[in-house]
Amino acid sequence: MKNRTLGKAGLDVSAIGFGCMGLDFSYAHKLTKQDGITLVRQAVDRGVTFFDTAEVYGPFTNEEMVGEALKPVRDQVVIATKFGFNIVDGKMSGTNSRPEHIREVCDASLKRLGIDVIDLFYQHRVDPNVPIEDVAGAVKDLIAAGKVRHFGMSEPGAQTVRRAHAVQPVTTLQNEYSLWTRGPETNGILETCEELGIGLVPYSPLGKGFLTGTMSKDTKIDEGDFRRILPRFTPEAMEKNQALIDLLKRIADGKGATPAQIALAWLLAQKPWIVPIPGTTKLHRLEENIGAADVELTAADLAEIETAAAAIQIEGERYPDQLMKTTGL
Repeated sequence: MKNRTLGKAGLDVSAIGFGCMGLDFSYAHKLTKQDGITLVRQAVDRGVTFFDTAEVYGPFTNEEMVGEALKPVRDQVVIATKFGFNIVDGKMSGTNSRPEHIREVCDASLKRLGIDVIDLFYQHRVDPNVPIEDVAGAVKDLIAAGKVRHFGMSEPGAQTVRRAHAVQPVTTLQNEYSLWTRGPETNGILETCEELGIGLVPYSPLGKGFLTGTMSKDTKIDEGDFRRILPRFTPEAMEKNQALIDLLKRIADGKGATPAQIALAWLLAQKPWIVPIPGTTKLHRLEENIGAADVELTAADLAEIETAAAAIQIEGERYPDQLMKTTGL
């Protein structure tokens, strides 16, 4: 596996990371703790060194699973986790990035993960009730205390990033970015990353499964799967968005690759400081995702994708209104 560097602080990670959320959270199909541990260790065996979790995944169980899985190789991997929500009765209940809460979450996450320092600590969503300078200052203190190595932010707006970065340098942003979610290209995020030397970690780089080409308007989304509430996963939207899958399949056929690999390779080709974190519960999908790092897209390939994608109107917002309002703050 090739490596990439996130941010000026020099955080070196595998070119393809592993988004661990779906192992036991958000989707209908959940792995047992032991099966999740096994899959994470299989990722390590195949060269993945970058693992992403959060306290709210479960909540709490995902961190415990990831921590136990990575314990034998702790010094060889980068572990990212997140703060920023209240958790009440086992559910997210609004944002909370008060400095005292950040400190509490840090200590609890360290304990659940079974580690002495968090490699990358993200603010999961911007808290409109707490000045971002106070948030960055709290993480700066945790870095000075040796509990955190790097500061990250998820789904902030560009100006919020700049304000935070002035207090504590931001190593990486985690925003949704893929061939069907291209906001970072137009909302100033890519430009800000380039200017300030911040890495970008696209989450949902495979469009929550849609860009794998394995879903269609006839796909039934099970109870307990959060995609049931997403506008892009109605049968009508999936039918209209099939044009993007047709494009990926056409490019993939010419490369001896899969649509998922083309979608990931496209992200890797955008900037050298982009590291996608696809998730999966299946070993063969893990291997497929890792294989994307070896797919070479030429300038002609990228131009063809760009021209074709520009003609496709993506149907549906990525989140319902109430969740969209928590992004880009």
